[in-house]
Amino acid sequence: MKRRTFLAAGGAAAIGNALTACGGSRNRPPPPPEPEPEPTQAGTVTGWNNQALEAVRATRMAPTMAARAVAIVHSAMYEAWAAYDNAALGQYLGAQLRRPAVERTAANKAKAMSFAAYAALLDQFPGQQAALTAYLITLGSRPIDAYNNTATAPRLGTIAAQAVLDKRRDDGANQAGTMAPGGTPFADYSGYLARNPPLLVIQPTPRSNIVFPDRWQPLSLNDAAGVRRTQSFLTPFWGTVRPFALTSGSQFRPPPPATFGTQEFVDQAAEIVQIQATLSERQKVIGDFWAGGAGGELPGSYWCRFAQLMSARKGYTDDDDVKLFFALTNAVLDASIAAWDAKRAYDSARPISAIRYLFNGRIVQSFGPEGPAGGLRPVPGEAWMPFQLPSAPTPAFPDHVSGHSTFSAASAEVLRRFTGSDLFRHAVTIQARSLLIDPGLPTAPVTLAWETFTDAVIEASASRTYTGIHFERASDAGRSLGNQVGATAFARARALWSGNA
Repeated sequence: MKRRTFLAAGGAAAIGNALTACGGSRNRPPPPPEPEPEPTQAGTVTGWNNQALEAVRATRMAPTMAARAVAIVHSAMYEAWAAYDNAALGQYLGAQLRRPAVERTAANKAKAMSFAAYAALLDQFPGQQAALTAYLITLGSRPIDAYNNTATAPRLGTIAAQAVLDKRRDDGANQAGTMAPGGTPFADYSGYLARNPPLLVIQPTPRSNIVFPDRWQPLSLNDAAGVRRTQSFLTPFWGTVRPFALTSGSQFRPPPPATFGTQEFVDQAAEIVQIQATLSERQKVIGDFWAGGAGGELPGSYWCRFAQLMSARKGYTDDDDVKLFFALTNAVLDASIAAWDAKRAYDSARPISAIRYLFNGRIVQSFGPEGPAGGLRPVPGEAWMPFQLPSAPTPAFPDHVSGHSTFSAASAEVLRRFTGSDLFRHAVTIQARSLLIDPGLPTAPVTLAWETFTDAVIEASASRTYTGIHFERASDAGRSLGNQVGATAFARARALWSGNA
């Protein structure tokens, strides 16, 4: 316990003392650039990325917190790796950790990055310690190595992670829960209050229960265990979390959504009703896949998987991967901040509220309270249901903008810039009768294929209108926002690894 407390103390003094113990000094000038560092083998970065994604899935972490957690892991790995590069600057420590050329071996870089990832993951997912320690052991290391004064790389990696964690503790995410009464991690401290009362999903909704038709409305629903729960806006303060590259969450805030009383507000609701009533089997597969399917993937996790695929295809080393995933995951973090800034600023209605208000007293084709597995039928407009599980009919945050669209577009922008091309050429096959939303579908295997990253973004974006949880304008605005965020994050990351920050 005392060993862990020593590292948790962090700070400039701890960094300087630890480096001195490793045979270095934070005041020593950077070594000469010769010889070039030995390239690392492939697999260290992607292996720890897999550990991060598995931890996200195991803990069912929400998209905003997951974006931050995975970015912290890869920021820690980058901070450690930069110490073994001639030019790269750490995001927080600059050149303070720079190691002599003789230490810049593949083994040292890999070990430092592994201990950085391990320390960061333990902080973000303390309940996953056993799995994370087991993985570290498969790499030939032990947690105790981080405290061995003769084991420079493990100590350096742990110090690098601590620097990242120290800087992120006061970033506005409220990870420790100290910013709100009750001490709950990531609890709201902004004082958000919904303008509308809760909407009880399993019953028709009278218009009188939707006081502000173009404002977000929490849902009351029976979860998968049959327990009645009422939503609250998930992390409504997230737009104020400190970004990686943006000047603020509002830097690229998109134009507002359609407002109640306009023809556009009516038309976008009618469009969703029509789309839902005529969904093809393929569109249902697309909706289920990008919603996470049975695997429960988040949008940021999908794009990490795609980056792993590109790394393997192009034969990237860990020197390549540490930069790619540093830029990618921080772009997703900034995308989450920018998207949630817009969601909070506009507080806009989801389709379920707008449609139940506008189509009240009219008969529409929709799914019943048991969900899509029961098929389409004529129902009162005030009972309309989207193509979603009845236990999770719409996420617990406003419509505008689409998080899926923003995360996906930001990720694709980084991948395009890093690989130098929009070419993706990837496909996945969804097996028959494997959908989470409707287990009877598809009736035969369906292959989804994307020639370009742009194709994947467009499909991810469209999937949210197919499932009836976003208006098209929210998806379009999210793609535009994501493109700007991705370009900004990539430029910041490249400046750091080029030593020009």
